[in-house]
Amino acid sequence: MRMSTTEADSKARTIVALGLEGSANKLGVGIVKHVYPTGVPADTELQPEMIELANVRDTYNPPPGEGFLPRDVAAHHRATIITLLNQALEDAKLTPKDLHCICYTKGPGMGAPLQSVALVARTLSQIWMLPLVGVNHCVGHIEMGRAITGAENPIVLYVSGGNTQVIAYSQQTYRIFGETLDIAIGNCLDRFARVLKLPNDPSPGYNIEQYAKRGSKYIELPYTVKGMDVSFSGILSFIEKLAKTEADKYTPEDLCYSLQETMFAMLVEITERAMAHIGSKEVLVVGGVGCNVRLQEMMGQMAKEREGKVFATDMRYCIDNGIMIAQAGALAFARGFTTPIKDSWITQRFRTDQVHVEWRT
Repeated sequence: MRMSTTEADSKARTIVALGLEGSANKLGVGIVKHVYPTGVPADTELQPEMIELANVRDTYNPPPGEGFLPRDVAAHHRATIITLLNQALEDAKLTPKDLHCICYTKGPGMGAPLQSVALVARTLSQIWMLPLVGVNHCVGHIEMGRAITGAENPIVLYVSGGNTQVIAYSQQTYRIFGETLDIAIGNCLDRFARVLKLPNDPSPGYNIEQYAKRGSKYIELPYTVKGMDVSFSGILSFIEKLAKTEADKYTPEDLCYSLQETMFAMLVEITERAMAHIGSKEVLVVGGVGCNVRLQEMMGQMAKEREGKVFATDMRYCIDNGIMIAQAGALAFARGFTTPIKDSWITQRFRTDQVHVEWRT
């Protein structure tokens, strides 16, 4: 739903947005302030001064060797969100009266956690009498990455527990050039970490990265690139079998090293192809797996050979967080977008290219 902003466009304007993120096992609450000194421009890309006011997070971690069930994650979110909300308001030194909108993750993600957080967003919207803004989780990652790094028109590599996409912007849409055909890269790493009984704290992928740093022997694994798309299910099945049946032959460190090197090489290949297609010299890596230093190194080497540059963020922003939802939601809100209560449902399937990116030209 869009509301008119014509009257406010010529006046100085400030938007303070609350963001609620809970699409997986990370629960985040963030508050961002956007300042438009001369008003919100009508026909140009929105580039407000962004001020981070709060960014707090809590993670549900199951025991080593176990994954997380949606019902358990949802219970964690319900038990924790009010504490995080109060902490965010305290950090920002704000009250609900200082906010202009409440932004929440509409999807994609795990159904029960998404619904738990959306319920809180709807409740706060009605109690505080503030408009709702439903946000695409993937777009939240992209907009936060652009704001933090200053990347102008990059190829975006979005890699996380639930998504693997190569994206480029065109005509107010983040268009998907390539993606996984089965499981996401983060899901592949998480599942292999369970095979090795690695801890879930701070994350399975982080612990695999530490093991990989100690690996030195490369083991040939299935390398599956199909055009601009990738597949990780085969490599996961193959390496799981090695870990279970040939543990005396291969160390966990060498297995983690080989898994990373192979999968990251696949991502570098399709990202480079997208860069060549649109003529971009920038790569923006977002999503939880984007924190991996080795992935950044491999992508950086490729970009350097093309006289380009890689942009990435640290764990405050690449891992799921509330401020990225506030960031994308505030941009949409500035263009007059709101989500009526009757449309404030969630969806586990919400593609990046289904969003009208009206705040860009």
